Amino acid sequence: MTVMKFACAVFAASLAGSLPAAAQQAPTSAVQPGPEPSSQRIRLDVVVDTKSDQPVIDLHRQDFTILDNKSPRPVTSFKVATAKQEPVEVILLIDAVNTPFNLVAYMRDQTEKFLKTNDGKLAHPTTIAVLKDQGIQLTDGFSTDGNALGSALQGYNIGLRSITRDSQWSENDRLAISVKALHQITTYASSLPGRKFIIWISPGYPLLSGPGYVLTTKQEQQVFADIVSFSSQLRQAKITLYDVNPIGVSQPVYGANYYQTFLKGVVRPEDAQFAGVGIQVLSVQTGGLTIESNSDVNGMIQRCLADADSWYEITFDPPPADRPNEYHHIEVRLDQPGLIARTRTGYYASPSAADFPR
Repeated sequence: MTVMKFACAVFAASLAGSLPAAAQQAPTSAVQPGPEPSSQRIRLDVVVDTKSDQPVIDLHRQDFTILDNKSPRPVTSFKVATAKQEPVEVILLIDAVNTPFNLVAYMRDQTEKFLKTNDGKLAHPTTIAVLKDQGIQLTDGFSTDGNALGSALQGYNIGLRSITRDSQWSENDRLAISVKALHQITTYASSLPGRKFIIWISPGYPLLSGPGYVLTTKQEQQVFADIVSFSSQLRQAKITLYDVNPIGVSQPVYGANYYQTFLKGVVRPEDAQFAGVGIQVLSVQTGGLTIESNSDVNGMIQRCLADADSWYEITFDPPPADRPNEYHHIEVRLDQPGLIARTRTGYYASPSAADFPR
């Protein structure tokens, strides 16, 4: 099977849609940063949990070891950060394109339930986005008034769809719509201060990857360029992605977990597949979470936002890059057993002028 070529049309394309003006000031290709020169310092936002998902906030600089392509790198700065010290903004995106139609109302009700928890007093400024066949719609501005946001959410007319999740022919359409939306929402979030949490409430868009899918050389190059662009922009703009799957236990485990096949960073264009820009894959790679086998959308959103309470901000100087778009795998090791560190799993670097001999 060969993936239809028009699915690639959204990659590295100029995009616009129903977003605030800040997200439409320039084509995506003009605002997305590329790989930083290898002389640029790498900043990581690291969340540490116990195996039972309890946050750990009493660690020190000497408790962390940073590995870049398996080689230790000295920590250049270290601090414990909280949402009180640094702005945190949240975008809740309801994906009506890739979610079975009979679950969309439930997904919206669960999101509204989250918004109205604690008498509607949200811990972080939040906004709502809805993805439909026609594109993405975003409420104006951010608010900590969950009751007002819940009322606004009820006003959205998601309506019937011309593209259904169960139609095989629509997989390319859903992929194109979804990746375009991710470009738009990422570009918009990049204009905001502080850390940004994008929680994509969806079973995920079609991965269209694996042994049965063959891309042309041009498609591989286009997809690789998009993978590099997303990785760099999300990291530099301090955006963490989360995917919350509303289908829950009724979804076959293999189908829900298939994305895990593609979590490893893509080193070469010839290894690129559409799954490299899948929302589940990018969520894990940005240090966020992909949560499935649970239909409690309200609870899953709260679990994701527990990461916003506190985290460790760590920087290190990367080694020189030998070639453009050189992939570096990041690993954070802890001296204390039984703890789990989550952060970005890698980055792309290119040689800087200082890396070349004079």
